[in-house]
Amino acid sequence: MTGAAASFYFDLASPLAYLAAERVLHVLPGPAQWRPVLARELPGGERFEGFRCGQERDIFRAELARRARELELQPLRWPDPFPFDSELAMRVATYAASIGRAVGFAQAAFRQAFAGGRSLQEPDNVLIAAAACEMHPAAVQAAAERPSLQRQLLACAADAAKQGVGDVPAILIGARVFAGERALEQAAAHMRAAAGAQATASSAAAAAPAPAPAPAGGR
Repeated sequence: MTGAAASFYFDLASPLAYLAAERVLHVLPGPAQWRPVLARELPGGERFEGFRCGQERDIFRAELARRARELELQPLRWPDPFPFDSELAMRVATYAASIGRAVGFAQAAFRQAFAGGRSLQEPDNVLIAAAACEMHPAAVQAAAERPSLQRQLLACAADAAKQGVGDVPAILIGARVFAGERALEQAAAHMRAAAGAQATASSAAAAAPAPAPAPAGGR
């Protein structure tokens, strides 16, 4: 399906982004580029630290567990600690994107965290996710230590913010942002409409009569 290019912004520390990542490939009618971005660098990034009490935290977790059941996903298992610092995992996600393995690594890492209950703050858990998509541990560790990778990760957040992305998960299609896990269907409808409009315009252009040839000149 043709149309405006789509980008999927995610942070591996976000359980909401996990729910979206489990669905985005099936819901969107066309491809999307997976873009790792640190939510804390976005203007409205949720860090899951603002619960006023344990009861409020438990309600939040119960709502997400119910949503996972609705979507027929694996039961949510919360890593300890949660929230966790995802910076290492996100540097590796940036490296994975550079070698064409953003989707495979992100899905494996999300499942480590929120289906397996393993914190991505722990390097071993990040390496397990990398190994699941055939990324060599030595290459992953070397890449994660490169300052250029950190700069690239921060630049992605800055660019996302300029495009209007305030938090993750988010889908950017053209100049329009679809924010939140529940916005995937809206993003899909927008992609279909854009592709349909493009197809109609192409058909109209193909059906238009060719201009008449100019009369031959003479003396």
